[in-house]
Amino acid sequence: MIARTDRIRSGGVNRSPRRLRRRELPADTVTLARYLLGKLVARKMGRSTALVRIVETEAYVPGDAACHGFRGLTERNRSLFLLPGHAYVYQCYGAWWLLNVSSEAAGTGCGVLLRAAQPLQGVALLRRGQEHLPETALCKGPGRLGRALCVDRRLDGIDLLQGKELWLAGAGTGIGDIWVSVRIGVNRAAALPLR
Repeated sequence: MIARTDRIRSGGVNRSPRRLRRRELPADTVTLARYLLGKLVARKMGRSTALVRIVETEAYVPGDAACHGFRGLTERNRSLFLLPGHAYVYQCYGAWWLLNVSSEAAGTGCGVLLRAAQPLQGVALLRRGQEHLPETALCKGPGRLGRALCVDRRLDGIDLLQGKELWLAGAGTGIGDIWVSVRIGVNRAAALPLR
């Protein structure tokens, strides 16, 4: 799902946006992917906190052959099977750490990939290792988003609703139109309109 970024206002974010609560999260993966659009990801690094607004998501639903939980629970994908709202972090192509949010009931391995975000606060923190990129490209794509938020395997399995280093928060603003398309970068079930 893609939110129209030209309709998302930058700025206007409280210094301490309210954390999301588990009871607010939709129980369905596709609905969660839409719900997360416009929400914030906060990343505390040292004494500073960076904030980004989620503008693109991708759903991995029950029975989905492209989902890492499709073949069942393993040590690598165990975070997908936790209660909704936990981080599932994995490395893609040996270079990029990708951030997903677990969805569905505990024991069902599904999630929402955070594909892109809009930097709102702490741009200097988000730039680490990406100094050459313009601000608009810092969180464009799941790999760059993971790099900007300093996501790695250590954050796998944390509760994104109660975390101290990384958490989800409400935005307090509308998001405008939502566009839907097929997923990209997957070989299985690529034609499903889950992006």
